[in-house]
Amino acid sequence: MATSNKPISLAGPLDADVQRTAELNKFLVEAGLYESADESARREEVLGELDKIVKDWVKQLTSQRGYTDQMVEEANAVLFTFGSYRLGVHGPGADIDTLCVGPSYVNREEDFFIVLHDILAQTEEVTQLQPVPDAHVPVMKFKFHGISIDLLYASVSLLVVPSDLDISQEAVLYDIDEATVRSLTGCRVADQILRLVPNIESFRTTLRCLKHWARRRGVYSNVTGFLGGVNWALLVARVCQLYPNAVPSMLVSRFFRVFTQWRWPTPVMLCAIEEEELGFPVWDPRKNPRDRTHHMPIITPAYPCMNSSYNVSTSTLRVMIEQFQFGNKICQEIEMNKASWSALFEPFNFFEAYKNYLQVDIIAEDDEDLRLWKGWVESRLRQLTLKIERDTYGKLQCHPYPYEYADPSRQCAHCAFFMGLSRKEGVKIQEGQQFDIRGTVDEFRHEINMYMFWKPGMELAVSHVRRKEIPAYVFPEGYKRPRPQRHVNHQHQSDKNDPGNGSPDSQLKRKHDSTGIDTEPSRSVKRASVSPVHPKTSSPRSGNVSDEPISNNQQKVTSNASGGSQDSPGSGNRDQTKCSSSSHASEKSLDSVASGSKCVKIEAVCSGDVTSKHVDCISPVKDSTAPTVAVSTTLKRVAEKVVLELVGSESIGGNKAELLQIAETDMGNVLVENLHFGGNGVSQSGLPEELELMQV
Repeated sequence: MATSNKPISLAGPLDADVQRTAELNKFLVEAGLYESADESARREEVLGELDKIVKDWVKQLTSQRGYTDQMVEEANAVLFTFGSYRLGVHGPGADIDTLCVGPSYVNREEDFFIVLHDILAQTEEVTQLQPVPDAHVPVMKFKFHGISIDLLYASVSLLVVPSDLDISQEAVLYDIDEATVRSLTGCRVADQILRLVPNIESFRTTLRCLKHWARRRGVYSNVTGFLGGVNWALLVARVCQLYPNAVPSMLVSRFFRVFTQWRWPTPVMLCAIEEEELGFPVWDPRKNPRDRTHHMPIITPAYPCMNSSYNVSTSTLRVMIEQFQFGNKICQEIEMNKASWSALFEPFNFFEAYKNYLQVDIIAEDDEDLRLWKGWVESRLRQLTLKIERDTYGKLQCHPYPYEYADPSRQCAHCAFFMGLSRKEGVKIQEGQQFDIRGTVDEFRHEINMYMFWKPGMELAVSHVRRKEIPAYVFPEGYKRPRPQRHVNHQHQSDKNDPGNGSPDSQLKRKHDSTGIDTEPSRSVKRASVSPVHPKTSSPRSGNVSDEPISNNQQKVTSNASGGSQDSPGSGNRDQTKCSSSSHASEKSLDSVASGSKCVKIEAVCSGDVTSKHVDCISPVKDSTAPTVAVSTTLKRVAEKVVLELVGSESIGGNKAELLQIAETDMGNVLVENLHFGGNGVSQSGLPEELELMQV
């Protein structure tokens, strides 16, 4: 595949651009994005010590396996860095991504994850050692002298690894498996990026700026479905290619101008995609149907070329485009001297952008269990976004927020993630309808239940909260701030797409509604809903469970194993051993439940007419296929009415599998059309014609 590297403009900076660049550099320094000389020297010392450890480890294994004294003497391992440290854009406290390359007779499964692991475990300066052998890229995580290290291993087809090994050469990929290729990719990509950008210093300053901006705006997280470090580096590198003589202030402005108008899913590529004879799969939508479904392809420049942003979904792409538009608007104001750089980095007011949210509470007995449990749940949160998109056919949009929050009032280890929810703009309004995603959340819960290292006390709670019900601990000062003037139309659009934004009457009704999802309790008409069906993922049942829907005067609760009740995970009063709720308000509500109410499992179908305030009881849920796993899940209002009412959604019928297949085919056709195949390659044309011709 080929890509055009013809620049958009060769223009250099004006005096005003040089001045703005100086102001930008000053802002980045004052924001604390550069580490001190002492910390840089400390990192070098740590890498030197780690290099000695891995070299001694290889020599030890060589001797134990009966090789000659000369082989033992020549035995070697080489330590490489990649990621932000290799690119020169790391900040204070950042981790160091490292790769150890060893000889062919030192393997990953036993020698790295067992022998080297034991050596590190016995090293006093090493703490928080966590091997992850079954990850997509196997890694060992730990802290060395307080500095976070992510250590990968690659065994190459050499008996002796030379100290000057060049891993950018394709020869290093001969006769190795795909896991080893993935381990080598990070270093190879970082080296290639630095080779392909016209000015490394301008690239570094611009990338440091854009990464800080992405964090402030809540779009820096590969695991959540946004972009991670390598993705942002590739986007910035592409802009540097398009404007080779520009200084950082110009590159930041052009970055937003380019990617506000980019025609996704046209791929971003720094160079042509080459297919070597080694046979490793490369990104190619002409041959690989799955590649056609990618929403925001950002292709790595080193063989085998892959899409580094496959985690992006339609919802997260929408959020990023809106944030690009925000950045473009502010940069225009900066160039007209109507705003300063601080306006660009204004944090995104996530908890004021939507009217409805999903709250995912993660609970464990202690901090160590929470770290492991949270890592597993966080790695699956993207799947919840994808499932909601799938089951509502894109009509319900999710905005996962990549930051975690902890409730200090809890006596157990706790953190929470949030997702903003809104109806897709342009969906036809049909009054009295709602989205019902109980089955979707239930399927997600079952996937979470598959955690192999579950321990007692590890619990998950998913609940629906309105904007006015957001817990106070998510705000920096511990209270809700007054809503400031908004800069980006994203927040206005989000409110417009949320329920109750139509007439003044509907807004008035919402003011009086504080108990559930039903914003019009006086209406007697049953609401239609869009409810996905998951016959293969129904919740396991234990005991006699009623399948009857709950009437208007009934409440749906789940009894716990002891017959008691537990409140919503939002409560801070919990027993220290069980982390269970003991809210008096809950007890009062339970006392007021009508005698005819049913105590049913959370899987039971809820009536669409429930309008009274509900009580949630957390019950351990054990999967019959995995009896050792018991995750306690409450759905709060998700389990009652469930997740939310977004007036204006359409009832969806027809065959779901057929519709999804058609949607995937259409997506592939759009991507193939945008690639403009010609000859043996693909010419990249992600920019509108007027931008391609723009000279600035």
